[in-house]
Amino acid sequence: MAQPLTTSGSIGSRSPNEIRSSASIHSSETSEPSLFGASPSSSLSGSAVLESLLAQSSRHLFGPTSQPIVPPKQQVVSISALTAKLHYLKSDELALVKKAFHFADSAHLGQYRQSGEPYITHPVAVAELCASWRLDASSIMAAILHDVIEDTGCTQDDLVAQFGPKVAELVEGLTKLDKLEFQSHAEAQAESFRKMFMAMARDVRVILVKLADRTHNMQTLDAVPIEKRRRVASETLEIYAPIAHRLGLNVIYRELQDLSFRYSMPMRFRVIEDAVKRARGNRKEMVEKILQATRVSFAKVGIAVDLQGREKTLFSIYMKMRHKHVSFSQVLDVYAFRVTVQSIDECYRALGVLHALYKPMPGKFKDYISIPKLNGYQSLHTTLVGPSGVPVEFQIRTGDMHAVAESGVAAHWAYKEGSPEMSEVQNRAHQWLQSLIDIQDSSGDSQEFLEHVKIDLFPDAVYVFTPKGQIRALPRGATALDFAYSVHSDIGNSCVAVKINNMQLPLRSELKNGDIVEVVTSTNNQPNPGWLAFVRTGKARASIRHSLKTKHYGESLQLGERLLANALRQQGVDAGLLSGIIWEKLLHWTGDKTREEACVNIALGRRSHQELAIRLKILLDEEGGDEQMRLGSGDWAIHHEPHSHQKQAILVDGREGMSTSFQSCCHPIPGDAIIGYLGKGEGLQIHVNDCQTALRMLSKDSDKWVEVEWSKDIHREFEVSLAVDTHQGKGVLARVASSITSADCNIMNVSMEDRYKEDAVVIRFTLQVADRLHLSKVMRSLRNNPDVMRVVRTRA
Repeated sequence: MAQPLTTSGSIGSRSPNEIRSSASIHSSETSEPSLFGASPSSSLSGSAVLESLLAQSSRHLFGPTSQPIVPPKQQVVSISALTAKLHYLKSDELALVKKAFHFADSAHLGQYRQSGEPYITHPVAVAELCASWRLDASSIMAAILHDVIEDTGCTQDDLVAQFGPKVAELVEGLTKLDKLEFQSHAEAQAESFRKMFMAMARDVRVILVKLADRTHNMQTLDAVPIEKRRRVASETLEIYAPIAHRLGLNVIYRELQDLSFRYSMPMRFRVIEDAVKRARGNRKEMVEKILQATRVSFAKVGIAVDLQGREKTLFSIYMKMRHKHVSFSQVLDVYAFRVTVQSIDECYRALGVLHALYKPMPGKFKDYISIPKLNGYQSLHTTLVGPSGVPVEFQIRTGDMHAVAESGVAAHWAYKEGSPEMSEVQNRAHQWLQSLIDIQDSSGDSQEFLEHVKIDLFPDAVYVFTPKGQIRALPRGATALDFAYSVHSDIGNSCVAVKINNMQLPLRSELKNGDIVEVVTSTNNQPNPGWLAFVRTGKARASIRHSLKTKHYGESLQLGERLLANALRQQGVDAGLLSGIIWEKLLHWTGDKTREEACVNIALGRRSHQELAIRLKILLDEEGGDEQMRLGSGDWAIHHEPHSHQKQAILVDGREGMSTSFQSCCHPIPGDAIIGYLGKGEGLQIHVNDCQTALRMLSKDSDKWVEVEWSKDIHREFEVSLAVDTHQGKGVLARVASSITSADCNIMNVSMEDRYKEDAVVIRFTLQVADRLHLSKVMRSLRNNPDVMRVVRTRA
């Protein structure tokens, strides 16, 4: 949202540093230009020449960043241009819009944009863009009022009283969280986006108004300081442009991309812009030739068409040159046209006419009418070999399809209060927005939520079928496991196998268009952390992480309680007898919501157990030091003096689950002297006490190390690495492996490498053993093998 330069008067105040942009009242409607020519007179040769042109260019896009113009004392802002666009509203709705304008104008009184214009010009311009989409009265009012909560003294209750709860809810969904305190700008930004996405899921109009707001801000970004321009442009390219694409708002999507390109990479933008202008004239003759031939062909068969040329955006030209390593001339050598007809039947007839006129290029036909894109886009795409062998692209669609292609979810807007009547495109958008709620429920924090959502913002899709013939669209690169999670989170969590086209394949198998996917589930199965390495969709990632966190929450809680109890024991305090008042004071100090949360944070290394134990001891002393809470008194006393409390080690037996990990750098096994490290967010890590990795970490962060010991009752086997030097010869590996298995030992992994000597080879094994005694038995068995020269336990 745009922010004001200065404020005065009775309503609100704003720091002069919170400047967003400048603008005048105007319509934000955009239309695609028609730019065509033949080949450019002098072609660029890809990235190298582009960089050369950049080096030669001395022009700078950014205007001066001098002090803002002092605004005139009196400026009259009119909404006549807005009301002219709102002819589709009823008279009573139009009256409410005017009331909203007067309310916002009063609230923003004394606030100015950096250009010197009254601040109210910005919300009016946003409302004009919303009016071009024919949004309802509530949306237009929310657009006009979208900054009053954030930038003035107005509250949500004021809006409810004046305009009703629906408009107030829309405005609240558009309001950032600047007034809350966060540890970092990234955290604050992520939380604001999370709030916006949740508001979107409740009502799609929130994001439509937000995109109109961001579009106008980008159109008027010249007045903003350079560093902020780059930050806003980057945020727009990363978040808002993909949202527009995901919702099918392609006009806004293209405009946001080009504006972001202009302000984030101004010299590259200028070079490509100049090159396109030079190329237009040279392409004119070829374009006219194609248009004439095409019109004649359609006239012969009696199909009425609207035939127009399409031009690539500057950003798409730049990205194609960069990613495909092609020259500027190669990008512009493809001629593109749009054919608009009356009906779906005529779309396919038009396709036949074009294929009869020019030969189609194999593999370059796509039918998005029968199977629309994720964002509801529909068209026939075909690439033909035109005059002189030049490629010619055609998009064939109906008028309704064209409206959807340009305006997406905003096309043919119909919304009745309390009962939305959604078109197919709006229904698809609604389904995606509802999936955001699932991701929110499964995400730990705002930054994790934003990470998952970003994955789902790109609509390039692969289309697969269920065994019953239902079609499902997934992002390109999605795996069979993504498909399982797309059906339902519980299906994904219990998935044990998949069949693709009746063949059983791994869960990580990448799906292709037309695949028939069947999911095999088991009630006893649980998600594997390794799944996170290959799933593609945000919903799958969020569901897996949520399941793993839920599963291991109890394990982490138990570990945290043990660590804190041991630390309190060193302070002479019995953890089980601390009063609720003491815990409340501790939680107020730590910021945790519950005692369980504090203990989990200890287990995950986010908080020091010694520090909390000392703080609890201080709080206990401040409360008077109840003697019953001390270890040296009463029925809870231990058998030594109160001030001789010894440090008690944490016992590990292999049943700790994911809260405790045995590190691969040293592969500790029962019988080894061990030490524990509380890695941040990683739980308790067990190392051998002379592990070089552990010693380096100990020297840097000694506070996070805890004393651990092996339990007498071990419940699992542990991995260990051996390097076995053997003679070369046929069957050596089999005989050495037989020696290992004869010692009742399982082989997890094996690799071989030649020794520098000609008659020796090193075989490296990863084995599972119960303890050091079991390992000794395995090593004795190997040493008794005549093929073996030496056996050594190794560490990374």
